[in-house]
Amino acid sequence: MAQKKLMAKGQIVTHFAEQFEIPKKVAASFIDEYAALAMAETKKKGAFVLPGIGKSVLVKRKARTGRNPATGEAIKISAKTVVKIRPAKAFKDAIVPSKK
Repeated sequence: MAQKKLMAKGQIVTHFAEQFEIPKKVAASFIDEYAALAMAETKKKGAFVLPGIGKSVLVKRKARTGRNPATGEAIKISAKTVVKIRPAKAFKDAIVPSKK
């Protein structure tokens, strides 16, 4: 199955520039600032709501024991902090409708 190409940043900038009738440079600066704000707020407060899309959250994972898939040997996996994006219900339902 051939994978479809994702939109590049330049294509997104062009879309917003045409949609809102603004220069591409302004559209690019909006996208860059939005991304910077999302990163800063997630780092500082542990979560950031992406309206209509979802929420980025910091999750602290505990240390645990795992298995090396090649040898089956038990290995220690250290504790770490990861970032997760939790999709909003409306976003998820628009892409993958529930089977009710």
